[in-house]
Amino acid sequence: MRAGGAVSGYLSAAPLALLFTVAYLVPVVILVIISLSASTSGFNFTLVHYVAALTNGFNLGILFDTLVLGLQVSFATMLAAYPIGLLFMRCGPRGRAIIVFLILLPMLTNTVVRTFAWMIILGREGVINISLMSIGWIEEPLRMLYTRTGLIVALVQIFLPLMALPINASLARINDNLVKAAEGLGASRFYVFRTVILPLSLPGAIAGFLLTFAGSSTAFVSQTLVGGGRQIFMPLLIYQQAIGVQKWNAAAALSIVFAISILVIVFAMNRYSRKYLRGMDA
Repeated sequence: MRAGGAVSGYLSAAPLALLFTVAYLVPVVILVIISLSASTSGFNFTLVHYVAALTNGFNLGILFDTLVLGLQVSFATMLAAYPIGLLFMRCGPRGRAIIVFLILLPMLTNTVVRTFAWMIILGREGVINISLMSIGWIEEPLRMLYTRTGLIVALVQIFLPLMALPINASLARINDNLVKAAEGLGASRFYVFRTVILPLSLPGAIAGFLLTFAGSSTAFVSQTLVGGGRQIFMPLLIYQQAIGVQKWNAAAALSIVFAISILVIVFAMNRYSRKYLRGMDA
């Protein structure tokens, strides 16, 4: 019976495995082949494109800046998600349903539409500048669009659901008696959060952090439109190499290097977090 059940499970998973192979692995293999080819007309094995990607100071600077942007957005998103999670933790079933609905509501709108909305909000004649000027707080419009800060704010709002949902799920599993016991012993709210709530919610926070980091680092549309042409990140650099100067092999090599860099950081953070959580359990 067990053998038959295992075979049945494998057969039921076969269509999904085939779809994954065709939709993901095949394009990646083709991308690797293109990156290792000397030209687009035929396959002549060479590492020249990888050497250029890893030794060019301009490329490495953009790669580093892109990864730093992903980390900045992830930390800022985590700071924005925890207050929502604490409110979620103290609400009843109806309140929690409303919070989840409000978190998921922006995801019903396309990312491109939300990015254009942020361009309007952050522009010189946007909602923020007009409001501040109308109440007399500023005399001239603030420069928020095409800045690093404006880009981080937009990406935080776009990827907030990916951070808030895992954190909410972790906070919902925390036993209220632990919090009440700490408060009953005279601990302040901040101390309760630091010693009880934060450690117990770390699995959800780490999952959200990894999702947000991977998403914000590769957010081509938002980085390009809100960040502007003066701020070049890896997705835009790859696009320029492929479409602008028609260097498909170089663009493929940059894509592989970029993907591996993100995977290495995600793997390292995931491994470190698991060791940290095991140490807490011990």
